[in-house]
Amino acid sequence: MLRDFSYKLPSNIVRSFRGFNFLWHILAIILTYLLVTSGFDWWYSESVGATWLYSFRFPAAVLGFFIPIIVPVSLYFIGKIRKSLTLEKTAAVLGQAAVIGWIISSSYKAFTGRLHPELIANISNIDISRDFNFGFFKEGIFWGWPSSHTAVAFAMAAALIALYPRRKEIILSATIYATYIGLGVSVSIHWFSDVIAGAIIGSVIGLVVAKSYQGKSSATVI
Repeated sequence: MLRDFSYKLPSNIVRSFRGFNFLWHILAIILTYLLVTSGFDWWYSESVGATWLYSFRFPAAVLGFFIPIIVPVSLYFIGKIRKSLTLEKTAAVLGQAAVIGWIISSSYKAFTGRLHPELIANISNIDISRDFNFGFFKEGIFWGWPSSHTAVAFAMAAALIALYPRRKEIILSATIYATYIGLGVSVSIHWFSDVIAGAIIGSVIGLVVAKSYQGKSSATVI
């Protein structure tokens, strides 16, 4: 199991930054800068915090944590029971995409240390959307930019779409899931720009992982 999930893992991490992929990381940084300096992050957080969208926060945070663990592991064992190499491969791709999404986003967060919008409740009418604590591990890996929930969700969604480009129901389900997770954390524990950056970086990771497994002979992807 671990062997399937770790297939080309180190090289896929490197590929997520290599060549044209690196430009997507730069785009995520540029868009974040624009959303922060324009005041959009603060406006968005203030605007949606008291609306019905705020009800998304808890289920999105919980699902964004557990689904990347439960789904790949479940699919893998179902594939073993049914002797389906396709399911095993799909599980491995989703699992690795989630792991790399978490590793890369957490690495960024270790250096950015951005304060979460939930702190607004304790600092009334003070714009903290521009507050970054750049350095190493000043706020751990749970505080900062980009959103790991979003990066992992979009990494899994992009990987799944790349594996099954002709399956409309899979494309729709993956898109809805990733969008829901991003929307949910954007109204609670993350700024809007954290989510945008996580979506971009996660999508790159998902495509890299899916492409690497497409050449693996252990299964045939539908």
